[in-house]
Amino acid sequence: MKLKMMTSFLNSDLTLIENTLEETIQAESSLLRQASLHTLQAGGKRIRPVFVLLAAKFGEYDIHIIKNVAVSLELIHMASLVHDDVIDDAELRRGKPTIKSKWDNRIAMYTGDYIFALSLELMTSIEKQKAHKILANTIVEVCVGEIQQISDKYRYNQSIRDYFRRIKRKTALLIAVSCQLGAIAADASEEISKKLFLFGYYVGMSYQIIDDVLDFTSSEKELGKPAGSDLIQGNITAPVLYAMADPHARRKIEKIREHTSRDELEDAILAIKSTGAIEKSIELSDRYLHKALDILDDLPANRARKTLRDIAKYIGKRKF
Repeated sequence: MKLKMMTSFLNSDLTLIENTLEETIQAESSLLRQASLHTLQAGGKRIRPVFVLLAAKFGEYDIHIIKNVAVSLELIHMASLVHDDVIDDAELRRGKPTIKSKWDNRIAMYTGDYIFALSLELMTSIEKQKAHKILANTIVEVCVGEIQQISDKYRYNQSIRDYFRRIKRKTALLIAVSCQLGAIAADASEEISKKLFLFGYYVGMSYQIIDDVLDFTSSEKELGKPAGSDLIQGNITAPVLYAMADPHARRKIEKIREHTSRDELEDAILAIKSTGAIEKSIELSDRYLHKALDILDDLPANRARKTLRDIAKYIGKRKF
């Protein structure tokens, strides 16, 4: 079942969120407005807003309150992608030119900063100090993760724990906080908001590991960028770390740098696939997925819980 079908009962609220996103990014500067709108129109699954809405269903659901939380979390995600594209020197995202390629790095960085600031401004409508502390801490952690990503580029001797810390900040934390803040904004109990945070964290880890697998197993058309883009950009992911236990694969992987030829990259990708690293990475993702599903058993039974389960399974079983 497709994600849109799973969340079809939220369509009117998701449309409201999409409209609010477009209204929020309007800026006096035409250049800033164009760049922000370019990022928004690049698309995306809006996973974080969906998690905010579903988590809010465990409390007092009021879309006019919840929408600001959902938009705020999506803005943080958008800003981090703009910054990531600068860090990775990426020309494409989802098959479309990035801000840094359409304009330049400076415009991209200021646009990302602007979108981050908008997320904080929007959250002021939520009169809960705890929510503001969580959001501020999340932005700090995301930024630390961006710096760490720069430090870890082409660092082939890093450990799997380094990788876990990086993808926690890059992906899992924002999904976890989407679930947590959705519950808090709807006045759900602290116990429920904590469980939803953990659910989101485990789903986020599973989601990113699968993304990292797909970078080696999907086509350029499916990815919207060339296969192996993470590796050529120096991002060392689970399949790479597992493959490096094989001496033959390690020698090929360690040759990869920014200007490595496509043929050498293809050789490295074939070596990675031959080691069983893809299968081992999928097993790792599955372990996180099962942890997430176990947590759902402790939540009240409702349509939101069923949808969270369906989404978690969808995330864990995307096409390889």
